[in-house]
Amino acid sequence: MGGGQQQLQQLTQEIEAIDEEIAELEAEIESLRTRQSEIDEAVEAIETLDTGSTVQVPLGGGAYLRAEVQDIDEVIVDLGGGYAAEQPQGDAIDALERKRDVLDDRVDDVEDEISELESESQELEQQAQQMQQQMQQQQMQQLQQEQGDDE
Repeated sequence: MGGGQQQLQQLTQEIEAIDEEIAELEAEIESLRTRQSEIDEAVEAIETLDTGSTVQVPLGGGAYLRAEVQDIDEVIVDLGGGYAAEQPQGDAIDALERKRDVLDDRVDDVEDEISELESESQELEQQAQQMQQQMQQQQMQQLQQEQGDDE
């Protein structure tokens, strides 16, 4: 395999690696957006539910239990690291909105990473196309020389 062919193969591998990384980052964005949606639903529930409301509580495995809200004024919020705390309704909403803001920032960061990778991929693709064209031109010149030598 010639040097040009090896370089072309290396460029192709780099482009494939970048494409894989972009796919992973897009999956991360999807996961972040799911979490954002869950937070939005939680905030909406906290704002609209009243004490005495009946809700469906997920038990896991697709099973739910109907329960009555005993006190909507106090909400248990996940603090992270396996810890949760009971907070007044307004504080709970603020905590959830702060989490949402952190997720928004992360989505923006990941989208920026994707843009950078896409630009890098486009540059590599252009390099690969130029190399292919040069190799084709060299092959054509060789063929023309060989045909000229045969005559």
